[in-house]
Amino acid sequence: MTQPSAPSRSVLGVLFVTVFVDLLGFGIVLPLLPYYARTFHASGLAVGALIAVYSAMQVVFAPLWGRWSDRVGRRPVLLISLAGSTASYLLFTLADGIGLLFVSRILAGVAGANIPVAQAFIADATTDEDRARGMGLIGAAFGLGFVFGPAIGGLLAHYGHRAPGLAATVICGLNLLVALWRLPESFVPGRQRVAAVHPLRGLRHLRAGSSLTAWLSLFAMAVFSFATMETTLSLLCASAFAMPAAQIYWLFGFMGVMTVLMQGGLVGRLSRRIAEPRLAIAGPLLLAVGLAATPFMSPGVGLLAALTAVSFGQGIASPVLASLISKSGGGAKRGEVLGVSQSLGSLARVVGPVWGGLLFDYAGGRGTYLTTAALLAGAAAMATQHGVTTAAPDETATT
Repeated sequence: MTQPSAPSRSVLGVLFVTVFVDLLGFGIVLPLLPYYARTFHASGLAVGALIAVYSAMQVVFAPLWGRWSDRVGRRPVLLISLAGSTASYLLFTLADGIGLLFVSRILAGVAGANIPVAQAFIADATTDEDRARGMGLIGAAFGLGFVFGPAIGGLLAHYGHRAPGLAATVICGLNLLVALWRLPESFVPGRQRVAAVHPLRGLRHLRAGSSLTAWLSLFAMAVFSFATMETTLSLLCASAFAMPAAQIYWLFGFMGVMTVLMQGGLVGRLSRRIAEPRLAIAGPLLLAVGLAATPFMSPGVGLLAALTAVSFGQGIASPVLASLISKSGGGAKRGEVLGVSQSLGSLARVVGPVWGGLLFDYAGGRGTYLTTAALLAGAAAMATQHGVTTAAPDETATT
């Protein structure tokens, strides 16, 4: 099969901006969401469900968007998803009760499940040699969106709860217009199409006691713990520390910077000095320590130190565990194994917020963070108990 010609910088640049702005709107809204829901007298469980429904929609719709883009092309699917994101932020801005907030987050989850389409766009438009660099744009857009989104939200939070949502609406609307004007179609008629298979089907291949199962379990637990923190941090800061929305935004922005700092360079240096399996245990343990310390810190240096541990722990765990999972799958099963990890991560982002919100109602901030940290530390201990800190990658785990 003939490979597509190398893409111009402008084409990949447009796609990068498209994904970045989409995640920018998400980063603007996420820190405010629990705080905003509380103004409508929502319980912690309702707040958790409000955040979880976004990921639940992505679990369902990501394969459907990908399959549809194989039939009608990448460009129309991306444009429809961008229009949906814009509408969801407008509904968020206009919400006068918890019901409309739920509708806005459901629509946002459906529209935001477009990452497989963006990845397919890059696969269409790049050669084999350029593909890794192109796929790296997606990760970079994610990271930058979570850094700048909370920063923008923090600046606008002084003007009330609706201002950040309105900004996200305007930014995503402009992004839609730019994409209409500049984003080309990458789909080539007649190119071989790959049938879309939901990655959750790959769970049937997992074997108890294998290194792959241990890594996947630890990865899911790390995502679950971080999602619990994302859901409840605003509630904790507002109730225990009496922080206004603007300061909470800056905390999320700070964590974004720390995570990017770790993933952008520090984790590479650490992996050259420490074996990946040991680093994969250290990252979740550092995340657990940060979580356990967070509710006991006073606002200021102590809280920033605890959140730095959280961010660095997640910044280590995510890439290192992804690397080990890909190696444990072996070449023939690598794509399927990574699909399983993606689905487990999505499910963890569904369960984590509900768990966090429910526990926050009944155990408060300290109980929520201590319990979640204990579960994560237990998962790391189980991974160590299986001998994965010294075992070679289990490339037969999915056979």
